[in-house]
Amino acid sequence: MTRCTLHLDSESRIIGVTVKGHSGYAEEGSDIVCAGVSALVTTIDNALVKLVGLKLIEREGDGLAEFFLPSRITDKQMQDAQLLFSTLHLGLDNIAQDYPHHVQLTTRRGK
Repeated sequence: MTRCTLHLDSESRIIGVTVKGHSGYAEEGSDIVCAGVSALVTTIDNALVKLVGLKLIEREGDGLAEFFLPSRITDKQMQDAQLLFSTLHLGLDNIAQDYPHHVQLTTRRGK
């Protein structure tokens, strides 16, 4: 199962995401659920870096993708980041609803 966690700050803003595990929907290379989650996460990561201009705190490995906003960002960057993170939230929620045995989405306060 792929476990997706959206990390929230004290103001309920999304400040990061952790994605762990393999969905197990199909064989590696043919897993549309994994591909969907990966595409969403990678797109939002790239948009935060290239469009918003943030230097994210990132960690990757086999079955792991994680990134957090830096501690100091402008109000405009936070506003843009929230729009992108909300898009990620919607996409992951849709996948989790369609494939509940393969993707779990939760929220958590703090890192």
